[in-house]
Amino acid sequence: MNVAPCLPQPRGPLSERVLGALVKRPRSGGEPLVGRSAVAGADPWGEDVQVALYTLLDLGYRGFADVDPAWETAPAAVQAVNRLEELFLGAVTAEVGPVATPGPGEVRAELDAIAHGDGPSLSAWIDERATIHHLREFAVHRSAYQLKEADPHTMALPRLAAGRAKSAYVEIQSDEYGNGRPGRSHQELFATTMRQLGLEERYGAYLDHLPAVTLATVNLLTLFGRSRRWLGACVGHLALFEMTSVGPMARYARAVRRVTGGDEGAEFYDVHVVADEHHQHVALDAMVVPFVADEPALASDVLFGARALTLVESRFTAHLLDRWATNSTSLRRPVIRIRRTHAA
Repeated sequence: MNVAPCLPQPRGPLSERVLGALVKRPRSGGEPLVGRSAVAGADPWGEDVQVALYTLLDLGYRGFADVDPAWETAPAAVQAVNRLEELFLGAVTAEVGPVATPGPGEVRAELDAIAHGDGPSLSAWIDERATIHHLREFAVHRSAYQLKEADPHTMALPRLAAGRAKSAYVEIQSDEYGNGRPGRSHQELFATTMRQLGLEERYGAYLDHLPAVTLATVNLLTLFGRSRRWLGACVGHLALFEMTSVGPMARYARAVRRVTGGDEGAEFYDVHVVADEHHQHVALDAMVVPFVADEPALASDVLFGARALTLVESRFTAHLLDRWATNSTSLRRPVIRIRRTHAA
């Protein structure tokens, strides 16, 4: 469905100002949407910052109902995004720590090491213990990205020089869009999964349910994809994304079949298992290696992008597992099933 979502509810003074402005027509002059003092005192990982940043960034995707499309490039919105980007990515950089400039061979080895790192496994927990309620919550969380899967990474394509790395990038992205076959894009397959779980598949339907820790995973990628400054980080993010997909996707597919007793909701995950078995090699050897050879100055950015992905996903995993360990919802409010399912 292509209907633009409604604006989310504000979660603090900063997002209240941003969201309040977006329902009006953009105009030149006046007070900035996000002042320096507001940014200086804001929590970069908090609800207020993340929902404001997500809303402003999503003006460049589907937009929002009753919001003038001119807001996407309005100077006030651009300035607000720049200030929130500096705040958020500054916090990410501080937590990731310094990344030394590596040689081409070291980038490959480091990415492989990151991909095989230790840590709590959300997919293993879901495979072994998830109920229909956990699967619904997980799908709601992931809907912020999966219903526009590939779009953020694709924004970086015009910034890649023609050559082996760009060709590999295009190969990966083409598969994500179902190789041009209607109904086979990963976005559409995920919508089917949501329907099978009794959820609303409309883009943005659950925005008010999503906590900051979820919004941060999407905001990070959108910021990487939309700027030449973060091209190397976007390549590293995509590479690690593909390199760490096969095992988790197989576990999610098993969980869906175990809980629902059917195959249709698992197809989204099945497709990733097959595609990413190939993509992980394309991403590392056909994309990253030639990219770093062509852009050696961006080698450390590639590793930063991968480490930043690990950081936001680790925070996301910890949030879900902590909440589920106490039988609490991991969302800002419980999700309501709207359709009957076999597992209901």
